Amino acid sequence: MKTNHIAYAALAATGLIAAGSLAAIGYSQSVQAAQAGQAAPAAGQGQAAAPANVYAGIAPANLSPAVRDHLPRVYVPNLRSNDVYVIDQESLKVVDKFKVGVGPQHVVPAWDLQSLWVANNAERTNKGSLTPIDPRTGKPGTQVAVDDPYNMYFSPDGKSAIVVAEALHRLDFRDPKTMQMQYAIDVPQCGGINHADFSPDGRYAMFTCEFAGSVARIDLQTRKVEGYLKLSMPATRFSEKDPIDQLLANEVCSKKKGMPQDIRVSPDGKRYYIADMDADGVHIVDAASFTKVGFIPTGVGAHGLYPSRDGTKLYVANRGTHNIHGKPKGKGRVTVIDFATEKVVAQWPIPGGGSPDMGNVSTDGKYLWLSGRFDDVVYRIDTANGDVRKIKVGQEPHGLTVWPQPGKYSLGHTGNMR
Repeated sequence: MKTNHIAYAALAATGLIAAGSLAAIGYSQSVQAAQAGQAAPAAGQGQAAAPANVYAGIAPANLSPAVRDHLPRVYVPNLRSNDVYVIDQESLKVVDKFKVGVGPQHVVPAWDLQSLWVANNAERTNKGSLTPIDPRTGKPGTQVAVDDPYNMYFSPDGKSAIVVAEALHRLDFRDPKTMQMQYAIDVPQCGGINHADFSPDGRYAMFTCEFAGSVARIDLQTRKVEGYLKLSMPATRFSEKDPIDQLLANEVCSKKKGMPQDIRVSPDGKRYYIADMDADGVHIVDAASFTKVGFIPTGVGAHGLYPSRDGTKLYVANRGTHNIHGKPKGKGRVTVIDFATEKVVAQWPIPGGGSPDMGNVSTDGKYLWLSGRFDDVVYRIDTANGDVRKIKVGQEPHGLTVWPQPGKYSLGHTGNMR
């Protein structure tokens, strides 16, 4: 399929409404060019200085020596079949599959790049587990019991794994090796806490609150919630009736609050982009003032966010459904945003419809791998032209990870690398 460039002049002003604000919080930010080709640093050494471009370290040339003997695989957690499928990146074949805990949500690269963790949150009981995978063999290890691990991140200094206990409204900071509890931060007003990104200097984290329609700012030094920001909704959203190959039709947005999902910081660290499934686009939040300053319409059910390997583009996975538990509407697509201009530069519909959800970019940046959440497939999307290949996997694939990935260390999720 050829790239479908769509003019968004008529929608450019949609939702450009500033939301509630928090007093600007000053912080110093050192700037230093990222160094390439280094082995994974020891814990506590990863955040000595913040780079001028937070994505400078994820270029293909920056593959760490620490991962050079790791298998080129895609690890796919299947939420309803309680297993992980392993795909060979070259042959596009499923080469292995194994059972894990109940409700596997995401496969998370460890901070030191030496293991992958499957977050099995067993959402109905909160008695979840983490399953380690050895990336050299692709085989699972012994599960570790933890409470409600919907997702997992790592502190920028590598000293803590941050288990996102969504149902418990809590962030559990654990030893990154043993997963023993260190301390917890309660986030009572963040209903559905799930996805996060970090400031370039590593001082604070921004977490999305899916069911509250807001974001929470967490000070990692004081171990406190600095504040919450309610995200205003756009005036219009994409119509349920618009045809799959065009997105110019829209309708009045009747939703009073959004359903924010993934979040990524801008290359210069000055803004945060937040995908919202009920707003059908990406909110823009100013980092210094903690204020919403814009909105980019992208597609029905905006969900996952992934930077390109050169740090110039942001890929938005639009899942194609307004209801997180509903059936896909056949409008699944990937939107490409230019970081510098914050404009949509391409739209890549999934042939025949689909439900692109979570994933990441291949080491060389040539492919975007995404789970097809409600279609039981994985999509491999060519980042040059949007061409799509599909691989059949288990039941309801979710947060897959592509491995290995360039970078000095992992901040978690499906490979938020720095």
